[in-house]
Amino acid sequence: MRLRRVVAVALAALLAAVGLAPTAPAAAATADRWGFAYVDNPTVTSWTVLDTTRQWGTWKAAFPAAWATGIKLAPGRFQVRFPQIGAGARGVPHVTPVDRAGHYCTVVRWFQSGTDEIVDVQCFAPGGTRDDSRFTVLWTASSGVLPAGTAHAYVQGGVSGLVQSYVSTGAPAALAPLGVGQWSVKLPGVGLAGVLAGNVQATAIQPNAGPRRCTVARWGASGTDVLVYVFCFDQAGTPVNTDFTLSYHRGRSVVGSLAPPKFFGHLASAAGGPTNDNSQLGVGVNTIAPLAPLGRYLVTFKQLGQKETHAQVTAQGTGPNYCNLTQPWSYAVDAPVDVICFDNTGTPAPNQVLVAFTSRI
Repeated sequence: MRLRRVVAVALAALLAAVGLAPTAPAAAATADRWGFAYVDNPTVTSWTVLDTTRQWGTWKAAFPAAWATGIKLAPGRFQVRFPQIGAGARGVPHVTPVDRAGHYCTVVRWFQSGTDEIVDVQCFAPGGTRDDSRFTVLWTASSGVLPAGTAHAYVQGGVSGLVQSYVSTGAPAALAPLGVGQWSVKLPGVGLAGVLAGNVQATAIQPNAGPRRCTVARWGASGTDVLVYVFCFDQAGTPVNTDFTLSYHRGRSVVGSLAPPKFFGHLASAAGGPTNDNSQLGVGVNTIAPLAPLGRYLVTFKQLGQKETHAQVTAQGTGPNYCNLTQPWSYAVDAPVDVICFDNTGTPAPNQVLVAFTSRI
């Protein structure tokens, strides 16, 4: 019996070393692998280190000297390389332009290259012309079941059906088409009973690099299930079939991890309550204030200004309006995230927003 135990331990260690060990659901640490970055210069034509004050990832534990890098491939087409965390087509990315001129971005694909994970992004000017834009990007992959109290979930799907999903309760996600460019997504058991809580983010996927945008049309709670309705549009603002990524987090950061980070928050301007949450100060303390021009808002995440931070923004509404960041946020203690929304012509216009912010610590 002792020999069997020794062999079993040795086998488990070998499987873990090659990444084949079975996941123990109750002990899984979500997220397994993640990275975030800010593309401050989308015109570099050789692999270049991205802004080191606004990037981090799980590779840093073993490779502290490594940095995320990026390269321009064509007008508006840019790849971001997260080192040492390659996991193929697993997980989901999100992208938010940092642009005041109404640009928007889609994810073309994500894939493993050697030991690295690469996220391929295409950006457009209003009207659909491919054009360079600054943007924030994250990629995260999770497995296992989390105990009650916090939650994380994501799906990849759309016109291709449900391609992949992760739900931290262990229950399966569901996706259903509602019409051209419209889908419902059910994330079972991740919410709070009868209360809308947490935050959602959505990003269009277009492997042919065509202009696409996706919004969260609306979302709600059904018991502890979270129901999200995603609407997608082309450059003319017409509903269009496409794929998309959607993620949900509650009591955890936008990448799905917790402790670290301990400094994170989110805000849904249309809802309030537990959709406005701050890991340091609790529910309802983050603020949103209108700025000029109409459609611009200052979202302040109090006491969350720390090291290597990240922000994502998604528009909420049934129309083709979309929302960006106007500029990189500063490192003030009360972290200021400057958001601007546009109508289909690229003109600033009032809109509801979903904003997520996190530090790496």
